Parts: sequence; structure tokens; C-alpha cells
Amino acid sequence: MKILVTGGNGQLAACIKDVSKHNNQLQFIYTDSENLDITSQQHVADFFQNNNIDWCINCAAYTAVDKAETDIDLARKVNNDGAKHLAIACKANNVKLIHVSTDFVFDGKSSSLYSETDIAEPLGIYGLTKLEGEQAIQDNLDAYFILRTSWLYSEHANNFMKTMLRLAETRPELSVVADQIGTPTYATDLANVMLKIINDNPTTYGLYHYSNEGVASWYDFADAIFEITETNTKVFPIKTEAYPTPAARPQFSVMDKSKIKETFKIDIPHWRVSLKQAIKNL
Repeated sequence: MKILVTGGNGQLAACIKDVSKHNNQLQFIYTDSENLDITSQQHVADFFQNNNIDWCINCAAYTAVDKAETDIDLARKVNNDGAKHLAIACKANNVKLIHVSTDFVFDGKSSSLYSETDIAEPLGIYGLTKLEGEQAIQDNLDAYFILRTSWLYSEHANNFMKTMLRLAETRPELSVVADQIGTPTYATDLANVMLKIINDNPTTYGLYHYSNEGVASWYDFADAIFEITETNTKVFPIKTEAYPTPAARPQFSVMDKSKIKETFKIDIPHWRVSLKQAIKNL
């Protein structure tokens, strides 16, 4: 099978490369914005017609949460239009789509786990454009798997784990927000689930939630990073208002993974277990 991976230079694509390197049954085409501009419907259509693709994994996204508040047009072109163009091309060429979305589609006002059927009400432009992308896929394609995930990190690219370790090299103390609650997710775990879906080739299409198990604040996440790496930097909890940002974040975005676990018969590791593995792989 031939699989197109958009956003080929990002951390999730790098993790897909890691977990698929011994899989000879799958052939991957990794693209970036230079060789596949998903904001151009014609470019996408031409690419699909010139390549005999079986699956598309859309890792391409505008993910600069704060910058999106003023860079609305580009965020929408990538997150909404790009998803729509891929969905249209997938339908025209009988290609199945795996699309990555986000917990930021929720407003964070729930006191219980978010399920796939809960109403999405994004607080910012990033979450809004990602939700629009989900809806564009649902409107234009039947054979799709939308995977909402949260707080992605890995040994690749830039992410919270690597930022904390870099800051700890020069700072004896760090203050980290403790009243935003979610679940850190190791991108390698998500990549493995994507490959399982492709290998199983199911027809249980739809929207799914996937993150690691467990609950954490950003403070808990940072504290665990320093504990596991035996870093001496002290981390202190602060409230959101002490660290203002252009975009509002959901205060609680822990997702219910029952649907994906039952449908694909998968066991999901706790975030601390996966964090230890990621740090080991650094």
C-alpha cells in the first residue's frame, strides 16, 4: 500500500517514520508545503492523480495557537481549506484519510471527560479552524478517520518536553501553569495507532479521541519531565492569569478514549509511562 503523509517535516511524521521503518508492506510518500501545497485544490488534485495512493495521513496543520489569533487567513487556509482539498481528492481517487485534530475544539468548561458526541466550542482561531477542517472532511468524504489528540510531544522537533529540558539547562527555577488540565500524548503512540488502522483496514469510519491515559496539568507534566531526567531545576505552579497569552486555552480538555479502545482493540499507555520512553529515546 502507498501512503501519503502531509506535514512530512513535522514531529508526528518523524514518529511515523520511526515506527514504520521495518514495515515493508507499506510505502510512504512524505510531503511538505513545497512539494504539496494543500491550500491549492488544483495542486492536491494533480498530486493525487499522478500518484497511486491508498491512504492519506494529514499531519499538515497550522499549530501556532497564539499567532493564529492574528494570522487568521493562513490558519484557515491550512486547517480548513487544506483538509477540504484532501477530502475531495481522497473521494475522487478512492483514498482513505486519517486526519489529525485537537482537544482545542473544546471550550474546557466541562467537569467530565469529553466524548466524540460532546459539542465542540473552540475558544480561539486555532481550535475553530481545526473544527472547520473536521466538518469539511465530514461534508466531502465518507472513508475518513478523524483523530483528535492532545499535548503532542516526542524526541523530534519542538515541543513542551524539549522546551522544558532546554530551559532547565540555564534556569534553576521555572514557573508553569497548573490550572490547565489535559493529557500529554507521545506522538509515537499516536503514530502506532495510525499504522494499526491502516494495517487492519477497517470500515468503522468516523471521529475518534486518542491521547495517552491519565490526567495532568502543564505543571505536572514539567515536574514529571524533571523528575524522570533527574534535573535539578525547580518548577513552581502558577495560575493561567499569571502567564497571559493572546489565545485562550481550555482549562480542562481530557478526552474519553473508550470508542477508539473498543473499536480497534488497543491498550493505551499512561502518559508517564510513555514520557519515560520518550526521554529514553532522546
